Amino acid sequence: MKLWQKDIQSLKSVEKFTVGNDRELDIYLAPFDVLGSLAHSKMLASIGLLSKEELALLEVELKNIYQLIQKGNFKLDEGVEDIHSQVELMLTQKLGDVGKKIHSARSRNDQVLVDLKLFLRSEIEKLVFSTKAFFDLLIQQSEKHKDDLLPGYTHLQLAMPSSFGLWFGAYAESLVDDLITLQAAFEVVNKNPLGSAAGYGSSFPINRKMTTDLLGFEELNYNVVYAQMGRGKTERIVSSSLANIAATLSRLSMDACLYLNQNFSFISFPEELTTGSSIMPHKKNPDVFELIRSHCNRIQALPNEIMLMTTNLPSGYHRDLQLIKEHIIPAFQNLQSCLEMAGLMISNVVVKKDLLKNEQYQYLFSVDEVNKLVLQGVPFRDAYKQIGNDIDKGKFTYSPSPSHTHEGSIGNLQHQQVILMMDKVMSRFNFTKVEDALKQLLH
Repeated sequence: MKLWQKDIQSLKSVEKFTVGNDRELDIYLAPFDVLGSLAHSKMLASIGLLSKEELALLEVELKNIYQLIQKGNFKLDEGVEDIHSQVELMLTQKLGDVGKKIHSARSRNDQVLVDLKLFLRSEIEKLVFSTKAFFDLLIQQSEKHKDDLLPGYTHLQLAMPSSFGLWFGAYAESLVDDLITLQAAFEVVNKNPLGSAAGYGSSFPINRKMTTDLLGFEELNYNVVYAQMGRGKTERIVSSSLANIAATLSRLSMDACLYLNQNFSFISFPEELTTGSSIMPHKKNPDVFELIRSHCNRIQALPNEIMLMTTNLPSGYHRDLQLIKEHIIPAFQNLQSCLEMAGLMISNVVVKKDLLKNEQYQYLFSVDEVNKLVLQGVPFRDAYKQIGNDIDKGKFTYSPSPSHTHEGSIGNLQHQQVILMMDKVMSRFNFTKVEDALKQLLH
């Protein structure tokens, strides 16, 4: 069944090509399609396009479908094109003509728009809390290992003393900025497109503010043309924020692969979290981090993919936009999996103690020795030259205990300030309003 079908049967090859993977992906949108229909039905009743009795019947059946979806017992029937058609078919089979009325003042265009907005909003919420959990773990490990020194590198050459506290803490603070961008994406997502119909509004006297409130949206996409233009743009904005989190995880994973290498030997993991070789019995491979790195690098390509898929599209709906679902929907699950696995690994990391007592790292302390001379009144350039000469002549001496006290340095990690920044970002996500609205809608 196709909502748009008249009397002409599409060629099977054309149908197969145009539908593509949409049926499979629509399962992810199923609960959100029902929520959109519940809100739309209430609005139709408020303007006299449904009677109270018809609304009551529709609400019962829509909630039954929602429960079916939640239990994992929902599927698209053979020959049904998409989720919107399936829900309407089920309503019509149960309620007859009442089921057919639900499409009044709607188009599949704004149905899929609202479904995607609700899906993205839900997935962002899950991702925010997963990211926060990983942030908490990194802060915990940073505090635990704040006194464990680590070589710092620039150009992959020995540079200055660092610490595992500084290393873990750097990635924690990176996630704060990542969530700032995700919060901005959430604000774009949390606007209601429902009522834009095919992109040019409706001649029915619909109440778009009502559906906005019922679905817990913060605001409307007011202009109906822009509501349609937002498809593709919204996904691109969201994908950019996913790419930021992915970039943080990818970089952390690269560090971990290096640090596990025997030539570095800074960290280790329980044997069950690494993999071996079929011929080399000594191997402990960081496969988890390598796969996180690759998954996250692919996610970093997502904004560019979506940008190219939407380049040069004029206003209005175009079938090109359908393909974006194949890219954005799996990205959330992939990123969630990467966060979970990174959490598993970092929870079980073993940090090597007293690394910098090895003389191979002695030149890490050259800057500290220069600074000591400066504190004694020697001009910086002269102090720099003096320590450089000592190094050249093999006379360099140093203390392996750096004294860094300024904000954000080895001796002053500023965990509380970083936690406050994260809490501030978290407070900007108004998830409670969304949850309360949807509970009321399903009540």
